[in-house]
This record gives sequence, structure tokens and C-alpha cells, in this order.
Amino acid sequence: MTLDTVRWGIIGCGNVTEVKSGPAFQKVPHSQLVAVMRRDGDKARDYARRHGVPHWYDDAEKLVADADVDAVYVATPPSSHKRYALLAIAAGKPVYVEKPFAMNAAECEEIVAAGRAANVPVFVAYYRRALPRFRRVRELLIDEHAIGTPRIVSVVLHEPHHPRYHDAANLPWHVRPEISGGGIFVDIGCHTLDLLDWLFGPLRRVHGSTSNQLSAYPPEDTVAMSFAFDNGMLGTGLWNFGSLQHEDRIEIVGDGGRLRVATFGDGPILVENAAGTREIRIDNPAHIQQPLIETVVRELRGETGACPSTAVSATRTSAVMDAVLRGSRD
Repeated sequence: MTLDTVRWGIIGCGNVTEVKSGPAFQKVPHSQLVAVMRRDGDKARDYARRHGVPHWYDDAEKLVADADVDAVYVATPPSSHKRYALLAIAAGKPVYVEKPFAMNAAECEEIVAAGRAANVPVFVAYYRRALPRFRRVRELLIDEHAIGTPRIVSVVLHEPHHPRYHDAANLPWHVRPEISGGGIFVDIGCHTLDLLDWLFGPLRRVHGSTSNQLSAYPPEDTVAMSFAFDNGMLGTGLWNFGSLQHEDRIEIVGDGGRLRVATFGDGPILVENAAGTREIRIDNPAHIQQPLIETVVRELRGETGACPSTAVSATRTSAVMDAVLRGSRD
């Protein structure tokens, strides 16, 4: 399938599409946003008006059936990702799915199989794979050997308990497992795990423990895990969402130095080696998904290069999270 201009329809034009992704479909060369859908028709109409989108719907099937829509972006919570992805695939339309890819790896595998059977491309919004700051990290590690051979990686994310979790009767969807598939670890920890997969290959020998220490919502609020890579590197990860202060760090130690970078925000990349210490600052784009969407559009147009975030790689990330969550019940 090769398209000249990719005309997009969004299923679920909620908060994530306001700045992070939605405007990028209008700004990427050879890309247009032509339709949006939300179950609340008034909100869909308002989004379309504010963003200059010609068509709006309150029914996903009608958006997918729209002859002006070439490709579909699924931006709903994970509980409906499989349904809408399969709907787009059945219509022969490429689909770009928000992260995490689905509720679990089994659902991801169903989408992968359907896409292969129909020869329909499926992409996933793990956009850090295309961000300039992380592409620079990859260059430093792999092309320039700035820290020698990487030996070990440690991940830390600590966040204070947010007031929005104080009202048990009105919890955000991402801490309602029936909608999100888990807790905040699943919602945002997936970004770090997917980034490690991109940098070093699939995570193996995954072991995890979780606990719910605050009892503020049903799923986990604390996670500890260990893992390995095929090249012999080892890794650990700690996530806690009831801490005093914020801390966000990926630290990669090699036999010739050390590199530190945060998963979120656009703080400096810190490189330490025999030549000294340096900071590298690269700002994130205004619409943070735009670099990845550019790769999707290029691939759909048959241009050189491919989107680095595939259904297969995203399924691996979901399988890692499944293993961590299972570990707490062993």
C-alpha cells in the first residue's frame, strides 16, 4: 500500500490529541487530518472546529467508513484499542495506535496477526524512538561508543502522590485496570521499557514485584523489576508513585563511562568518560509525536526508511509489563 497524501481520521480526540499528536497530522508534509470522532458528539464537533478538521463523528464505524479517511489513529484508552484497530484493519486502512498498544500482549498479538493477514500496516505511538534527544542518545551509545561497551542500566522514576487520586469515586482511567490494563507503571513506565528495547534489543529474563502501598486506587503504585539483554547487559527498574520528590533517571554504565538521561521532559543528556563530563541539551518539539508521525507518513508513501515503532516491538513491551505484573502474583 502506497499513498501520496495520507488523510487521517482520529478515533478518540481527547486530551492527548490536543497538543501532543493531533496538530502534527496537519503539520507533517503529505499528511492531513480530515476527520475526528468522539462518543460525545458535541466534543467531537468542538475539536473539529478548533483544529480546522472538516468532518466529525460520534461513531467510530462511520469514521472508518469515510472514503476520505486513508489511515486511522486510535487515541482512546487501551480497553478499546483492539476493537478499533481491528475495525480499521478490516477496512484495509493503516492504523496508528496509542500506547500501551493494548490491554495485554495477547491482545497485541491478535492485532499483529490481523494486520499481517490483511497486509495492513500497524504502528504504535512509542514516539520516543523518533525524538531527536533519544536519537542522539542512540548515536552516543552505538555509533560513537561514548561510554565504551554498555554493561548495565538502571531506571528510576519516583513521583509524589497526586491529589487527583484522592477521590476514589472519580479516579482517572489510567488507574482503573479494567480500562488501562494496570496502573501508572503501565501507563507511563511502558515508555521507558520500549525505549530500552529500541536502544539495546528485547528485554529478557524479566522478573518483577509490585505492591499497592497507598491503597489510593486498585492497581500497583510501586514496582521493582530486573531484566537482561541478549548482549549480556543487565538492568533494574524502580517505579514509585508515592514519593516525596520527583526523580526520573535512566543511567547506563559502560566500561568507558556513564550516560544519564530522563525518560520524560527535555532535560540534558549527561555523558561522563575519560575526556570529562559534558551536557547535551536538545529540546523536544512542540508536538512531541510529530517526528514519529513523520516516519509513519514516509513509510505509507513508500519513501526510504521505516517507522521505528512497530506492532511487533510494541507487543514485546506489553509482554514485559505482563511479566512484571504476573511476578507479583507468583
